[in-house]
Order: sequence, then structure tokens, then C-alpha cells
Amino acid sequence: MTDRSDDRDLPNRDHRFSEGRGFSDPYEEFDLDPPELDVDPSKVDPVDSRALADLLDERQIPADAVDAEELLDVGLSYVGIHRFEQATEAFERAARFADDERIEQEAWVNKGVAHAELEEYDEAIGAYREALRIDDRSEHAASAETNLAYALWEFGETAEALEHAERAVEIDERHPQAWYNRAFFLAERGLAEDALHCLDNAIRLGMRNAPVLEEKARVLEELGEYDEAEVVADEANDLRERAEERFVEERERIQE
Repeated sequence: MTDRSDDRDLPNRDHRFSEGRGFSDPYEEFDLDPPELDVDPSKVDPVDSRALADLLDERQIPADAVDAEELLDVGLSYVGIHRFEQATEAFERAARFADDERIEQEAWVNKGVAHAELEEYDEAIGAYREALRIDDRSEHAASAETNLAYALWEFGETAEALEHAERAVEIDERHPQAWYNRAFFLAERGLAEDALHCLDNAIRLGMRNAPVLEEKARVLEELGEYDEAEVVADEANDLRERAEERFVEERERIQE
């Protein structure tokens, strides 16, 4: 996502991808099954989107020869190196080849998030709706709903955004991102007390970071709780400064 001058314009710019089975950090060489998909890195960039498309051409490789879960991990690895366009292609193929609805739904949710990172909100909305079409009460449904709410907000559909944010909380009451997004939409409607309750739930569930605390400070000010708002704002500033220091230290470490 590109930087914006005012963080309050957005419910949250940190998108959440699913865990997958994961790759180590730094990311190791991609390993696609079956062996027919192996590439010679001296001849082909292993993360080249065109090469990936050629390797997974449905006309050449039968669906039962492709491990959709492995391909899902490839998409997550693209995300790890911020190659979101290639990630959307990998996630779509994972969904297409999956014979397990759980994997298919996870792939659609992640495809939507990758599109959102590219600020392609129309495509993101379509991917989230496809995920919810598969199952609107599953383990991935709450993520689909809250991410759909964010994309709809960016797309200008603010009323529908709140509906989906509320649905996300109904599906999974322990989803901190869902509570945070719901809080933002409620605050934008002037429902500060309800927003504060949602923010407290998000924090209680582990989402104690600078953007959440800054939003809470803003809501407290609207409620006239100026002393508490100042305390919360100070904590948010401390967290942001620490995060920036860690970023600088990590960048210097990489450059050494």
C-alpha cells in the first residue's frame, strides 16, 4: 500500500494473509510438485509470472497432478517479497486446482488481499465474494467479511462496509481485525461509545499497536475524555517510534 498523509482515512492499511504452511525467513527456493514443474533457475526466473503460467497451463498438466496447497504457499511467498501481482495469479490457480473447499476458499481470500495491496479494490471485492460463496460460516469467512468491508470502504460503499464488518464479528468474536474495522466504521458514523467498545475488544484480543491506539485516542477525544485520550496517544507514539527504530535497525543490518 502506498503511504497516505492521514491514517484516519482508512480503517486499517495492514492486510492479513492466511498462515499457510509457511516458508522460512529468508524465503527458500520455491518447491512445486509434481517434478514436471521443476525449473532450471539458470534459465528461468523461478518467480517469473509468465514462467509460472506456462508451468501450470491447464491444457498441459492435469488438475490431479497439481498440489493446490503447495501453490497456495507459493502465493504467500510472493507476498513475502511484495510481488503482489504474481501472488494474485498463484492464488487464483490454487483456487482453480483445489479439490478441497477449505483450500479453495483460503486462496480466494488471499487473492483478494493481494489485490487490495495493489489498490485493485474491485478485483478484491470479487475475490472475497467468491470466498464467501463457498462457505459464509467457515474459519476463513470472518477474514473474508472483514477484508470485504475494507475493500468496500475504499470503493465508496460505506454503508455496505459496516454491514460486512458487523457480520465478521458475528462469525468470529475473537477476530481482532474485525472488531477494529467495525470500530472505525462506527466512529465515522458518530457512534463513538460503540466504537470505543469495539476498540477495547480488539486491544483485549492482542491488537495493541499504534494505529489502533491512535484511533482509540481520537474516539476518546470525541467523548470528551481528554486526559485518557492523551495517555493513549502517548502510548501510540511510543509504539510507533519503537517500530520505526526497529525498521531502521533491520535496514542497516541488511545493508551490512
